[in-house]
Amino acid sequence: MSPRPNRPRPWVLAIPALLVLQVAGTFGAFANQVDSRPPPLALAIAVAGPLLLLLFERSARLVMAATAALTCTYVLAGYPYGPVFATLSVVSILTVLRGHRYTVWAGLGVLLVVTQVQLVRDDDWSWAWLSGASAWLLLLVSISELVRVRGERVRAARAAERESRRRAAGEERLAIARELHDVVAHHMSLINVQAGVALHLVDRRPEQVQTALAVIKDASREALAEMRSLVGVLRDEADPAPRAPGESLAALDDLAERGRLAGLAVVASVDVPRPVPAAVELAALRIAQEAVTNVVRHAEARHVDIVVRLDADGLTVRVDDDGRGAPAGLRPGNGVIGMTERADALGGRLTIGASPRGGVSVHAHLPVGDDS
Repeated sequence: MSPRPNRPRPWVLAIPALLVLQVAGTFGAFANQVDSRPPPLALAIAVAGPLLLLLFERSARLVMAATAALTCTYVLAGYPYGPVFATLSVVSILTVLRGHRYTVWAGLGVLLVVTQVQLVRDDDWSWAWLSGASAWLLLLVSISELVRVRGERVRAARAAERESRRRAAGEERLAIARELHDVVAHHMSLINVQAGVALHLVDRRPEQVQTALAVIKDASREALAEMRSLVGVLRDEADPAPRAPGESLAALDDLAERGRLAGLAVVASVDVPRPVPAAVELAALRIAQEAVTNVVRHAEARHVDIVVRLDADGLTVRVDDDGRGAPAGLRPGNGVIGMTERADALGGRLTIGASPRGGVSVHAHLPVGDDS
């Protein structure tokens, strides 16, 4: 990849225009006010001012001081006023934008004093001259400050936009990480259980080993497909792999079937007569999936009931097992934390308590909104 060419700064592009303006304007000022040609010093000042902008990138304050000094020299020499102040105006605005406002104020203040001294020396001083010069300098400072404030607002808006994109990307990565955890934990738990069953039956009942291996094959295939899809999102591929069709409550039937193959009597009951938002449906599926995963890994249960019901208050997910229950003082693991975060993200709630069956009951309530 070739490096990007360095683009010239805007003030560098303005140098030719300032040169033409100041040189031609100096000839015009002398012709109109003193009816003569400008001396070499006046032309040198007219040319040197714009050329100083070539050094602005290295030292803005030095260029501001040098430009103010050239302008003061022009005034003290008694030359007629003209466009020699154009470069000073441009440099003043650029220097304020660089944050050196006090340098600009000092340079313009010195220029104001010099102009008044020259007017007194020429017996041309008056309050009108002082007021006019002060008003011009005040206008220049005001324009510089307005441009600076606008620039700061633009930079702040851009920084806020970048931060918003970064935060959104972080939230998206967190959501994908949660999906990966749920997918891996659920399928790996089934694979682990079935691998243990296969090892246990390999000598006693070899005909049942085939069933366990089939479950392992199906679970690993589904896990790989979902992980490939999620990793494709992380890579921001142009054509990511399609998500598995089980990203809806219809996948509860497959979840129940896999649970039964793992030795659980899983009964899934779904009563959702109308469509619900996809985020709510996915959260309900993942909560049920994680609850069953915990039962397979920890509960030593034989029966699991999954009930998903939609009513006026929202979508309710309830998973009950008849296992040994949660030991007292047990800290919630990543699975429980993930279920809680899913419910909280949708404005719902999740509670875990004792089940009427004797094991653990996971109960989640997810609001669906008014437009579902």
